Amino acid sequence: MGPLAGIRVIEFAGLGPAPFCGMLLADMGAEVVRIDRKGKSASAALFDPDKDILNRGRRAIALDLKHPDGLATALDLVAQAEVLIEGFRPGVMERLGLGPEICLARNPRLVFGRMTGWGQSGPLAHSAGHDINYLGLSGALDAIGRRDSGPVPPLNLVADFGGGAMLLAVGVLAAVIEARGSGKGQVVDAAMTDGCALLMAMNYTLKAMGQWQQARQSNLLDGGAHFYDSYACSDGKWLAVGPIEPQFYALLLQRCGIDDARFARQWDRAQWPALKAALAAVFATRTRDEWCAIFDGSDACITPVLDMDEAPAHPHNRARNTYVERSGVTQPAPAPRFSRTPSEIGAEPFADNARDTRSVLLDWGIGQARIDALGAAGVI
Repeated sequence: MGPLAGIRVIEFAGLGPAPFCGMLLADMGAEVVRIDRKGKSASAALFDPDKDILNRGRRAIALDLKHPDGLATALDLVAQAEVLIEGFRPGVMERLGLGPEICLARNPRLVFGRMTGWGQSGPLAHSAGHDINYLGLSGALDAIGRRDSGPVPPLNLVADFGGGAMLLAVGVLAAVIEARGSGKGQVVDAAMTDGCALLMAMNYTLKAMGQWQQARQSNLLDGGAHFYDSYACSDGKWLAVGPIEPQFYALLLQRCGIDDARFARQWDRAQWPALKAALAAVFATRTRDEWCAIFDGSDACITPVLDMDEAPAHPHNRARNTYVERSGVTQPAPAPRFSRTPSEIGAEPFADNARDTRSVLLDWGIGQARIDALGAAGVI
């Protein structure tokens, strides 16, 4: 039903951003088949395979890619796909005999999506790393955190999923559109470091304008401004406060009962530390829910900071079905929303990565006799 219905994708099993990209494409209707190593799911060492949300929406097959017949079978599947995505270090797919040159020779229209931390080239291309490392090299991590506590990693949202998987999905879909006109596929080199740097575009704009200070917690959006930060309430819970525009800022002062001339100097950076302390003292006088009731229905840009148990139960998230439950697992629903071809969650994750092997091979044109021979040879 989704907008990508009819697009076939081969995903080589991995961890983190590449599976997230596969999940996005599957949610939007693509037929995604994940190729696992025979006998072992790539994520099984870290996650319960039956609860691994990143693996939802696609079928999986288990192949022995070191066996010539396993390699040949993988290439037969690649020949029928529009997209291939993989998240190995540079050179791994080539050593398997599944590099871009070979795959594009079999399927000239193929879009070969590559997800790495450092990219396919450069001095660090073959080095190990994680989200925090890619974020650090991009200049983004240095800007995130409190002045007195050092850089704070924003979970693994920015490099793995924002700068990595999201941009891989954008790149792959752009290349698919181009290939449908030119008849030629290409390689999409999605590096998380590149993606993190790209996400900093607006901050580099502010820097170029002389409106960005290098010190953490000194700027508009990094917790430096008193009107853009999180504040503790009397019950230990928190509020997200962000009334940047003057009309919204006026509502903050009005509903907090603040009548202090200093607050009129909203954009005076020299006043921000003192105003932040004063505002913190105000918010500490009531519980989070009491403040939410005070600001309810206003444009003061103040919301509760919800934890992972609270977020799915919030009335707005419930009204939009932002979270759904499948087999007892609460998880984010597909996004974005499409008016005519809605996305949906397909197959649920499962522990037996060999469950679909024979049905997938049949559906993708591999004959029953050959499938039986692959089974007899131990390839599947």
